[in-house]
Amino acid sequence: MKGILIKLFWPILSFFETEEVAANYKKSHRVALNVMGALFLLLSVVSAGAFTATKDLGALLPVIVFGLVGLVALVVGTLGSNGAVCKIWGTKK
Repeated sequence: MKGILIKLFWPILSFFETEEVAANYKKSHRVALNVMGALFLLLSVVSAGAFTATKDLGALLPVIVFGLVGLVALVVGTLGSNGAVCKIWGTKK
């Protein structure tokens, strides 16, 4: 199942994957990335609630931005390599 998801999300993962060994990788970086992704998706859901209440198209922008940031963070946090996690945090190798 993980292989299928990696193929499905390869356009996102290919941007963050590196050939270099992640020297400064810590497991807490992956956990923090997953928590951050979940929080951004929660913000997206709350923003979607505000959008449905106001019906203003300007309220759709936070839904899209928070949703995309949360999706990328969760994809890299769950499916990405250690190098991808380090690259998304900007950790020096």
